[in-house]
Amino acid sequence: MWPPAPLTGSLPWPNSILLDGDAASQVARLKQEPVGDLTILGSGELVRSLMAASLIDEFFLMIHRFVLGSGRRLFGDGAHPSLRLVDAITTTKGVVMATYERVR
Repeated sequence: MWPPAPLTGSLPWPNSILLDGDAASQVARLKQEPVGDLTILGSGELVRSLMAASLIDEFFLMIHRFVLGSGRRLFGDGAHPSLRLVDAITTTKGVVMATYERVR
């Protein structure tokens, strides 16, 4: 069924927090608490909204050597953050795993 039903109650994933309301304000609040690292897996729309609010400090990107389809740009619509490469490795399959810090 699409779209999936909204999540409620406790989450089935360890160390996960369900945010309610505006994601940017909730993430800004979480960043003020000693909760450890906050991670986003695979939600481009959420990443773009948090980038617009300057709430992302580091990007870990897996860059594959081929592209299927047109996809959606991560840094589209005028979003061009200044990034500095801090680490990168290439797997035996040719995937580049790169970590970038946001330069403020």
